Amino acid sequence: MANFKNANAEDQLIEKIVFINRTAKVVKGGRRFSFSAICVVGDGKGKVGYGLGKANQVPEAIRKGVEKARRDMQEVSITGSTIPHEIKGKYGAGLVMLKPASAGTGVIAGGAVRAVLEAAGVHNILTKCIGSHNPHNLVKATLNGLRNLRTAAQIASVRNKTVEEITA
Repeated sequence: MANFKNANAEDQLIEKIVFINRTAKVVKGGRRFSFSAICVVGDGKGKVGYGLGKANQVPEAIRKGVEKARRDMQEVSITGSTIPHEIKGKYGAGLVMLKPASAGTGVIAGGAVRAVLEAAGVHNILTKCIGSHNPHNLVKATLNGLRNLRTAAQIASVRNKTVEEITA
């Protein structure tokens, strides 16, 4: 019975394919193509991960990417339908600014960043990509920012204070 519930929980995950890249290797008989797929998986409730799958066929690359993304899933701090505070995520030359937004704003983000935020379950946020617009770097920068978010309760417990003392 426990396995059935676990399998059912696995089916509730949001899987998004961010980017599929085709590379060619020149061999004696012509070109041999291979594919890489960046995939993002989240539960829509604050857990998100990404994976890069490579294979000679697109479906196999996607399957590998999703598999790696499921293993990479980590909890991120979300308050209501937005993030607790403004933060910048950085990876390589990619910089992503994430800003909390009021209800009704929606997800103001580009393709790679939007996929990560929707999989994580963020519904109201403002973002800006600075520097590289490479999907690999943007996904990793967005995850870097999300994973460094802290709620007021987490900061208060680290400082041995109450939430009221910190917010005042």
